[in-house]
Amino acid sequence: MQFRTAHCLAIAALTGLIGATAHVPAAHVPAAPPQPAPASPPADPIPAALEQTFKDSVRPFLQTYCLSCHGAEKPKGDLDLSPFTTLESVAKDHRRWALVLERLRAGDMPPESAKKQPTKQLRHDVIGWAEAVRKYEGDRNAGDPGPVPARRLSNAEYNHTIRDLTGADIRPTRDFPVDPANESGFDNSAESLSTSPALVKKYLEAARRVADHLVFTPDGFEFAPHPVIAETDRDKFGVNRIVAFYRRQRTDFADYFFAAWRYRNRAALGKPSATLPELATEAGISAKYLSTVWSTLTDKPEEVGPVAALQTLWRELPDGANKQDAARSGCERMRDFVVDLRTKLVPNVKNLTAPKINDGSQPLVLWKNRMMAANRTRYTSGALALKDLRLPAGSDAAKAMIAPAAPDAIKRYESTFERFCAAFPDAFYVSERARVFLDPKGEKGLTGRLLSAGFHNQMGYFRDDGPLYDMLLDTAQQKELDRLWREFDFAADASARQYLSFIWYERAETDYLRDTVFDEFRAEDKDATSDAKMRKLATVYLAKAEKAGASETALTAVRDYFKNMGTTFRWLEKARKDAEPHHLVAVHRFAERAYRRPLSQVERDNLTAFYRALREKEELSHEDAIRDCVVSVLMSPYFCFRVDLPGHGTGATTPLSDYALASRLSYFLWASMPDQELLAHATAGDLRKPEVLSAQVKRMLRDPKARGLATEFAGNWLDFRRFEEHNAVDRSRFPAFDNDLRSAMFEEPVRFFTDLAARDGSVLDFLFADHTFVNPSLARHYGMPVPTGGPDSWARVDGAGKYGRGGLLPMAAFLTKNAPGLRTSPVKRGYWVARRLLGEHIPAPPPDVPELPADEAKLGELTLREALARHRADKSCASCHQKFDSLGLVFEAYGPVGERRAKDLGGRPIDAKATFPGTGGDGDGVPGLTEYIRKHRQQDFVDNLSRKLLAYALGRSLLPSDEQLIRAMRTKLEAGDYRFSVLVKTIVSSPQFLNKRGPAAPK
Repeated sequence: MQFRTAHCLAIAALTGLIGATAHVPAAHVPAAPPQPAPASPPADPIPAALEQTFKDSVRPFLQTYCLSCHGAEKPKGDLDLSPFTTLESVAKDHRRWALVLERLRAGDMPPESAKKQPTKQLRHDVIGWAEAVRKYEGDRNAGDPGPVPARRLSNAEYNHTIRDLTGADIRPTRDFPVDPANESGFDNSAESLSTSPALVKKYLEAARRVADHLVFTPDGFEFAPHPVIAETDRDKFGVNRIVAFYRRQRTDFADYFFAAWRYRNRAALGKPSATLPELATEAGISAKYLSTVWSTLTDKPEEVGPVAALQTLWRELPDGANKQDAARSGCERMRDFVVDLRTKLVPNVKNLTAPKINDGSQPLVLWKNRMMAANRTRYTSGALALKDLRLPAGSDAAKAMIAPAAPDAIKRYESTFERFCAAFPDAFYVSERARVFLDPKGEKGLTGRLLSAGFHNQMGYFRDDGPLYDMLLDTAQQKELDRLWREFDFAADASARQYLSFIWYERAETDYLRDTVFDEFRAEDKDATSDAKMRKLATVYLAKAEKAGASETALTAVRDYFKNMGTTFRWLEKARKDAEPHHLVAVHRFAERAYRRPLSQVERDNLTAFYRALREKEELSHEDAIRDCVVSVLMSPYFCFRVDLPGHGTGATTPLSDYALASRLSYFLWASMPDQELLAHATAGDLRKPEVLSAQVKRMLRDPKARGLATEFAGNWLDFRRFEEHNAVDRSRFPAFDNDLRSAMFEEPVRFFTDLAARDGSVLDFLFADHTFVNPSLARHYGMPVPTGGPDSWARVDGAGKYGRGGLLPMAAFLTKNAPGLRTSPVKRGYWVARRLLGEHIPAPPPDVPELPADEAKLGELTLREALARHRADKSCASCHQKFDSLGLVFEAYGPVGERRAKDLGGRPIDAKATFPGTGGDGDGVPGLTEYIRKHRQQDFVDNLSRKLLAYALGRSLLPSDEQLIRAMRTKLEAGDYRFSVLVKTIVSSPQFLNKRGPAAPK
């Protein structure tokens, strides 16, 4: 396949990204009215006072207590404070001064080991000044959207967008480098997402990979879950879709008998006015077939035969609302009787044979297939030879099946089987078939030949679903099934390959086409399926068969074969030619969805011109040209990048266009592209209306795609995003930790988060909930009751506290990830709590910190608690460790893979008591930690969550100008019972989220 032009277009598009905004359609944005020139404001006294305080107090403070360690030469922790000589220099570097402020508040700057220490008052004054500067700068610029330049999609966003754009979970970035995170810990920011030539090449490879999944249909194209370049892969796609359709249909007779029983008992079940169609819909079965079953059971009572036996079983079913289980069992016995009897009444269709023609020849096999398909609801014989029926001996139903002796009675008896077979087919559809012309017993083991026609050494498919089509499906379903078969042949060219295999088989496997008269007919001929050549082959083939003495039935089968094949080929030729314009229109629709906004006419024309150039200049086939067009769309910056174009406006702040707002909202809550409903609101121009925005947030948080928020926001915030790749556990020591358990550990916080978001739970549930979610693997690990329903079944477990679980803190993913593998790590676990949950900034340890033994069993006489106490005796270590060691020691009752334990790996009793920082007092285990957080650190958690969610939503690190919004988030959250949606709605209705910096914004 050629991609030369697409490759060039890709490089040009991505390297010239910004500025490629010409011809973008106008978007719905509120027009900003012209503003009069503002009068000169009076001088603000606050900056002057802050500047004076800086000169008088702050600068001397830095020189006296800070610059000796944090000066220009070899600054500790890479924190150089020497450039800060004016108020303006401080205001410009708010991130560094946020760190200074945090350390001053914590009291560890200057450190205890420093020779000079400021007085408490002086420290208090400097802290007050730094807070005043931050507040002044924040208030002065409140609502500033901040710098949010165009950026590429993150790997996860790209994968999710491809999934929602194509309907196939292709994950084309699996070979991409890991995305780096920004200062806030997220990988959805231009601060960290750069684009290199090597990455552009990977984007091209990814786009090609996606295009390889393209399946052409008569009306457009769609995407398969696997590549479909090879013909066998196209077969797989088409066959699997049809079989999946078949399997979605409810064909269990017991379901219909039970629905009929419910109709009979509708009054007792509290639904006296229920109709058969309503009950069918409720049960998820065919209303059409339920009507047939009801009629068979209740109309025209029979005295003898299978319908009489079935009607007897039906009348014997117990009635009453409290008899449903017994009735269901009775319906299953009715089903077993029908299925068993029906298998004994299948008409035997013998092979069609003809002199010199092999029994496995396609015309003869297809004739047999048609005969068997036509007999699905027919009775031919066998009623008088029935034995071993699945009926209780001596029962009324069994008596009804006794064949009479009188000739007239026998005729009436056998006629009842016609009614029975017409109502209950021997199969509603045939989804797989062995070689039908060979001994069925010998072919029994040949399974997996889905939709096969039953040939030998030849490919081919046969449609056998008449009873399903006629008896179960409604008109819409019939059209869908017809479409699936039509699209299968169109995409896979299955009929042509079947015909060519017929020619090959008749030449190579038999000697029928070895006469010289057949020399011009070869499977490799390009015109083998042309009308002229097919007619000629049919003529000479039939002539030989007739001369050899073939029966009229065999000759008719041969004629029908060539006629049907020819009709199919002529339809395909026309359909492919007629489809070409539809495919080009589909490219335009695809581009519109990929760009997440309407195309301009210029963009449509450019895509069409690109296609024409590929066909005429590059001489590509139609399919290859369409694939290249798809590649070019996926290489466009309007797909690969989040551009978030502003609407009209020239001020410092400009509203986002409605389409950009739809994208910003969807990439926030789904980490993916907006759906049709969001784009419809963008088109209508009402997305920024508060009531619309609120309704969309509610809808989107309940959508399964909110999993993207769980994995990308919560996964990065809580540092479990890559846990499925975690390999630090020694599996020989912890054999229970297999891939299934690891995946379940990853899934637990994802499900907890998505559930909380969907039900709009309290964010405090993250810490204090008494429930969690488990599958069988995780339940066994936790010692909980195992959910029923198989390995993929998940269940909410309430009262999880009695198992030592509930909320985030005791989840195995976090306990395992923050353990070295052969021991626990109170340091890592406590650091995770302090940093990830409570938002503390703790500097990295110095490089010369001694490591604790890797294996908990080799600590000697010391417990891990005692080893850490020795470590904290070093003053250079104590200042940091006192902040989080106690937060980690409470997890000692959980081993290296999060398992509960009473002794450590060295056999020593567990001690999970801790004295918490500050005035936190003492606590024992996770309950002690949650109580400490509830009483002393809950606001820290809420503040940290608010900041993290805002940084993720805006796609940038936070600014002082965001402080007002963060305060509003905390205030509204507390007033709104801490509901998660309060945080989200406050963010999406903020100026920062709704706007973009305009041309007049300060640089």
